[in-house]
Amino acid sequence: MTAKNDITNKDDLLALMEAFYAKALKDELIQHFFNEVAHLNLQTHLPIIVNFWESVLFDTATYKGNAMAVHQHLHQLSPFNRAHFNRWVSLFQQTVDELFAGENAEKIKQRAQSIATIMALKTIYKNA
Repeated sequence: MTAKNDITNKDDLLALMEAFYAKALKDELIQHFFNEVAHLNLQTHLPIIVNFWESVLFDTATYKGNAMAVHQHLHQLSPFNRAHFNRWVSLFQQTVDELFAGENAEKIKQRAQSIATIMALKTIYKNA
């Protein structure tokens, strides 16, 4: 068995995002957010989401968007629930574990969990 490498650069993040979206776009619980609500164009989205995760993981300033505003808008179009966030985190962390191992792999899984929690608080629990 070959040892897995850690996430070290943008190419690793691209590989992670391609593998993650291959799952998410087919997942029965969350695929409709990507396919029918956001009408996600993966070719356009991948560079943006790679920049987002590069900023999160490596403290760069490559991402210039507002991920929270995007997800709040999607929530208005088709409401999220806790199960949606749980599935997203599960698929994300599973994909990381399949491809990578190391300090950055653990860090990105923790950050994904934190981001999902904050997004849930600012969408589904905003008016609770």
